[in-house]
Amino acid sequence: MNGSGKAIVVGGGIGGLAAAIALIRRGWRVEVLERASEIGEVGSGISLWANGIRALDALGVGAAVRAAGLMEAEGGIRDRSGRWLSKTDTVEMARRYGPLIAIRRTDLFAILSAALPEGTLRLGVTVVGVENLGSSVKITHGEGVSEADLVIGADGIRSVVREALWPAARGPRYAGYTAWRMITGPLDFAPPGGEIWGRGERFGVVPLPDGCAYLFAVADAPEGERHPDREFEQVRARFANWPSPIPETLAHVDPTSVLHHDIYDLPPLAGFVRGRVALLGDAAHAMTPNLGQGANQAIEDAVTLAAVLAHDPVPEALAAYDRLRRARTAGIARRSRLIGAVAQWSSTPATTVRDTVIRLSPSSAVLRSLDSVLNWQPPE
Repeated sequence: MNGSGKAIVVGGGIGGLAAAIALIRRGWRVEVLERASEIGEVGSGISLWANGIRALDALGVGAAVRAAGLMEAEGGIRDRSGRWLSKTDTVEMARRYGPLIAIRRTDLFAILSAALPEGTLRLGVTVVGVENLGSSVKITHGEGVSEADLVIGADGIRSVVREALWPAARGPRYAGYTAWRMITGPLDFAPPGGEIWGRGERFGVVPLPDGCAYLFAVADAPEGERHPDREFEQVRARFANWPSPIPETLAHVDPTSVLHHDIYDLPPLAGFVRGRVALLGDAAHAMTPNLGQGANQAIEDAVTLAAVLAHDPVPEALAAYDRLRRARTAGIARRSRLIGAVAQWSSTPATTVRDTVIRLSPSSAVLRSLDSVLNWQPPE
């Protein structure tokens, strides 16, 4: 059975919605089961790199994403004094690979969900069990039992699907740092994009198309440390005296809108497939956000999975999916974790050496280092 059948996607995140769109375009009947009562994440943005935009084009939604987003015109890394260490040649990057688009996550979710037929997405449905039956898969959830020819576990880093069928797999591991994310109100100036790296702390600014900006702040911290109703105070205490445009952008943030999450990734899995069940996105290869590739890789997963299912029966197609995706995502996740470790160095000698190396590295070398990530093409 290639190119048709019934599929159940567990999880209505970016990867899950992308998988549903990709399969429906290939003739599959699809249900998406999402435990939350609504989808989308208010208060954060996302950068879609050239490889992710290419994957979105394959889903038929690339034009809508470009229209709702903003091509990033400036990027790079500055040191704690505000001096540029490395500037991204965004014109050359766009020429070589394609555009880098910044968009609100809520807007991306709206575009993806609008591409699904009515009734595909079922909200408020919690999956509690997954069982391979040989020629089908049984899903037990809060509204009963469903059966499908294929199940896709796209239910995030703490995946119920992975826990059910990969019980020996190691769970999420804390990266050692935490992150605050927020979106400003309308700004009366155009902030430069990019990151400032300090000692054990970072701050990033991503302009958005509506005159606002997506901000993220990162700091070494004990796992699970929280400051209820005072998260914005923590951000201001750490970063309010950092170089421009950080103080100016923070002045336009609603303190109640700040999101705070510890950063985790997954140790590599021995396989993304069990029987007729495939893992996708964070459920398969959750990575730290230092390369900005988490969602982009999930969309790549979705496009690749649908493509191989169009040509081969489910077992052979899933084996091909595992072969095509596991090595690629493991390499990107490993690289992202390493960048995060270096970016979070906190000793003065180490950060001095780090900043010097970055400053002396030609921008052309930085671009070339992205070749293997950004040159991805959707499978035929």
